[in-house]
Amino acid sequence: MLLASLAILAGFALLVWSADRFVDGAAATAKHAGMPSLLIGMVIVGFGTSAPEMVVSAMAALEGNPQLALGNALGSNIVNTGLVIGITAVFVPILVSSQIVKRELPILIVITLIAGAMFYDGALTRTESFILLAGFFGVIGWQIFNGLRGETDALAADAEQEVASHDMALGLAIFWLVAGFVLLIVSSRVLVWGAVTIAHSLGVSDLIIGLTIVALGTSLPELAATVIAARKGEHDIALGNVVGSNMFNLLAVAGIAGAITPIPDILPEVMQRDWPVMLGLTLAMFVMAYGLKGRQGRINRVEGGLLVVAFVAYNVWLVQSVFAAG
Repeated sequence: MLLASLAILAGFALLVWSADRFVDGAAATAKHAGMPSLLIGMVIVGFGTSAPEMVVSAMAALEGNPQLALGNALGSNIVNTGLVIGITAVFVPILVSSQIVKRELPILIVITLIAGAMFYDGALTRTESFILLAGFFGVIGWQIFNGLRGETDALAADAEQEVASHDMALGLAIFWLVAGFVLLIVSSRVLVWGAVTIAHSLGVSDLIIGLTIVALGTSLPELAATVIAARKGEHDIALGNVVGSNMFNLLAVAGIAGAITPIPDILPEVMQRDWPVMLGLTLAMFVMAYGLKGRQGRINRVEGGLLVVAFVAYNVWLVQSVFAAG
């Protein structure tokens, strides 16, 4: 138990650090290749901040723990929306000017509904997983299209400033790109082993561990990136990181896990508790950020506080369900 706890702590620390190095290396390498800043900000940085969830879920599926992978996908979206956006808005209200981000918000809602339809029958088949992965590549293609033609969007200025912070020599950039990815894999294996060991020791389901400990840990890069971006005034990057990450989580994280190991027995709690909470938080973020009735989109401190309260209430619900099951 002690060794497993140390494995989780060490895995989280190495995961966050390696994800940061991976993003730095990928962004700098793309910049040296002449890729536009907006494209780097939308695709490279967005993909990089979701890399921990993808690698952890792949490792969990490979080791026969697909429920943990599914919990990680759903839990990470709940953490991103409730905790990451909530805490960020409490400290720095988030102004939303980018039309690209506003177009991504309804797409995220549609993806959430599609994922729910797939989970509804209590299984995620390999075919459904490949459909999710096809959607992931479709979103990447759409982001590349917007990144190549969206120079006048408000997101472009934020992306230019963000990409400038990843400047480094090409050799060093390639080194961190490769080393960061290798360390992501190593830290993910350590983390998954520790999480599964503790879950079995406590008699807690892999789903619950994925929804809580693993989801919170793999979302730490998003929390750091979002808070830092908002404090630097890069509000559209701050929200765009979370929206993009949430799309990647449902399409790629769940898709990769299901493609490796189909999930024939999704627990009923997923559709009774976890997916509705994720959908509710996503809809709340949409209403707050979109700017209905002609007003500029803005997530203020009160709204951020409400998102955090909802996140805390959900986790209290999870704890109560564990004790009730025990």
